[in-house]
Amino acid sequence: MEESDQGTQRPDSIPEVGEDAVTTVEQPVSSTALTEEEQEELRNELAKVEEEIQTLSQVLASKEKQVAEIKRKLGITPLNELRQNLSKSWQEVTTSPAYRRTSETLSQAGQKATAAFSSVGSAISRKLEDVRNTPTFKSFEEKVDNLKTKMSPTPSTSELGDVSKNSTPNAEPAVEQPEGTTLQDPELH
Repeated sequence: MEESDQGTQRPDSIPEVGEDAVTTVEQPVSSTALTEEEQEELRNELAKVEEEIQTLSQVLASKEKQVAEIKRKLGITPLNELRQNLSKSWQEVTTSPAYRRTSETLSQAGQKATAAFSSVGSAISRKLEDVRNTPTFKSFEEKVDNLKTKMSPTPSTSELGDVSKNSTPNAEPAVEQPEGTTLQDPELH
């Protein structure tokens, strides 16, 4: 069956643009037969419509070239057009009712979250202040302060004098000897 269809065109197919439909029309498929005069009239009308389509296609192509030339002279690039389209689309989105409702909802949620975090922060601050005011914490704080004072005392001038009398730098502490006795070196004996 394919072999018999290859040489002829199906009568219900639509001719391609630019293809002469008048030459492809053969015998009508319908059972209602048109007179020879009606067929000729339809062929003429078909030819006129195809000619108009071809003319309109040429005019459209010419207008597209003209638009491209004007855009080139104005410095409008495809990138600029894309930016304008995106800007226009974004503006349409932001003015849409759905966007406004969503934005309002998110804003309210943000405000509620901020208030919640603020109240949690205040509660923690109050609790820490309460802990700091407890006797146990004050006692601990005093012990830390005392330890800190003992670990890093600030030397006074009177303390420096006492230190220099009783010891020499980088030496063992001097042992006080009773007067009149001498220290003997054990290696000499």
